[in-house]
Amino acid sequence: MSTLGADPLMDPKRPLSATGNLRRRRRTDRLMRGVATAAAILAVAILAIVIVTVTGKGASQLSLSFLFKDPAVGLDAVGGGIANAIVGTALIVALATVMAAPIGVLIAIYLTEFSTPRTARPIRLVLDLLNGMPSIVIGVFAYGLLIEGGQQAGWAGSFALAIIMVPLIARATGEMLTLVPRELREASHALGISRWRTIVGIVLPSSLGGILTGLVLAVARSAGETAPLLFTTSIFSNSTTVNIFGTALPNIPLIIFSDSESAFPADHARAWGAAVVLMAFILIGNLGARAMLARQRGKFQSQ
Repeated sequence: MSTLGADPLMDPKRPLSATGNLRRRRRTDRLMRGVATAAAILAVAILAIVIVTVTGKGASQLSLSFLFKDPAVGLDAVGGGIANAIVGTALIVALATVMAAPIGVLIAIYLTEFSTPRTARPIRLVLDLLNGMPSIVIGVFAYGLLIEGGQQAGWAGSFALAIIMVPLIARATGEMLTLVPRELREASHALGISRWRTIVGIVLPSSLGGILTGLVLAVARSAGETAPLLFTTSIFSNSTTVNIFGTALPNIPLIIFSDSESAFPADHARAWGAAVVLMAFILIGNLGARAMLARQRGKFQSQ
């Protein structure tokens, strides 16, 4: 067949040459790659600056006495340790986890296993709105519901933190449940196993790593919240207590907040030291969660 008169641009054997349009696209591509890379470098740089600054100012306070002794007591006493705040934070976050984990997991199970698109859409919208809700609003809500006209207590702070944790746990758990192969459910149903037993015995164990990942991320997020605790458990003593249902508990975020407002340099130093402890906890929690998530994804990809 003759190729006379054929358009040379339509020749498949013609080598690709850089036209004006192609050169513009390449410039745009390089520009966007550069902007994305700069944004990533900026984010890492900001994190590095925060870590270096906080560690540089607070590392000198870290010692066994700082971690295992209570604050100094007296009218003019300043400084001291943060043992009471560490114990209080652990109790508040632990109770919040006990409150939020079952609710978050059950919500995720309903969304992935039982709901229809019509019912799942508004629930996911509510979870997204709750996840973006300012923590101070949640603190005011907990105060009006549990504290107003009464006494502050550690469990009220746990309740406020649980509200923050629920959407995080539900979202992370739901993502992991959707990664469980549908064939596992179908094989279980083919053997006559009920739907609930399939979920409890096959689906949940298969996604346990992802569920724990979401749980760790939620714990790390809630441990650093200050506003909800300011409204619910901020009037506390300087002694270590475990009475989470009867009195307000000291906690690290509020120790940082109050000591940073103090007029004494020793309190400022203690605030920096407490910030290092809290930052280390959150960083370790996030790194651990990401490691668990990577392991879980690798497990699913190998199936």
